Amino acid sequence: MKAKVQEQRWIAGAMALCAGMLLQGCATPSSQPSETEARNVDNKEFYAGGALSVDQVKQAYFDLMERFDYPVPDILKGDDFWVCDFDQGDVMALGMGGIFWINEKGEYKTAGSGKYAGKYKDDRFGYLLHEIYLLPGQTLPEHRHIGGSEEYAPKMEAWQVRYGEVYFFGEYKHGDEVLISEWPEAMRPWGYGEEWFKSKYIAKRDAKTNQMYVMSDPESWHGQTAGPDGAIVTEVATYHNHVMFSKPGMEFKNTGAE
Repeated sequence: MKAKVQEQRWIAGAMALCAGMLLQGCATPSSQPSETEARNVDNKEFYAGGALSVDQVKQAYFDLMERFDYPVPDILKGDDFWVCDFDQGDVMALGMGGIFWINEKGEYKTAGSGKYAGKYKDDRFGYLLHEIYLLPGQTLPEHRHIGGSEEYAPKMEAWQVRYGEVYFFGEYKHGDEVLISEWPEAMRPWGYGEEWFKSKYIAKRDAKTNQMYVMSDPESWHGQTAGPDGAIVTEVATYHNHVMFSKPGMEFKNTGAE
C-alpha cells in the first residue's frame, strides 16, 4: 500500500515538475502532452485477462520513440525487443523495455578463430551493450547483479541518457548523489521507505548534459526512474548473467507469463 501511494506521489510530483518548467519557459519540445502520455493514464489497458499485453506495451514504447525522434531499426519490431513488468501487474509504475545489442562472453583461447595463445588465453571475458526504454515516471526497480550460476564476476555498469531524463538511485555515493531523504517526498523512488528497500542516494542525468552515471560498487543495490517525459538510456557493462530484486516476490518476468 505504501509503495502504491509513493507511485501516486511520484506521478503528481512529475506533473508538478513539468508544469513548473512550462511556467519558467524552460520546457523542451517533448514536454507537451503526447499520445503516449494519454495512453498511459490507465494502466488497466495493458492487461487482458490478468496478463500483460506485450504488444500494447511495445506500442507505447514505439510511441515514446516517435516522440523523441528516435530511429526505430527493424530489429526492434521483432522478439529481440522485450518488455517486462517484473510480475507486478503494474507496468506503468514498474516496468521497462529493452534490447541487448550484444551480451558476449567466453574464453580468450576459444574466441574468434580460436588461435589466440597469449598470456590471457585461459582468462574469461564478457561485455554488454544494452538499450533501456522507460515510459514517463516508470521505474526499473531496485536490484543488484551477483556472479550467479555461470560463475562470472559481478556485473559492472554505466549508463548514458540519450533522450529524456533519469533519476538513478543506489546504495552508495559515487559523486554528485544526494540523500534520497533530502529529496521532495513526491520525487522519491518507488519502494523508498519499505523495509526491503536498500538504496540511500539519488542523482539526476539527462540527455542535455549527456553526463554518464557510473555504478562503482560491485553487487550493490540500484535502480532508475524516468522523468516526466520518459527516457531512452544506453547501458554499457560487463557480461550480464544474473539479477536479483530487493522486493520479495519480484521476478524478471511478465504478469501472466508461464
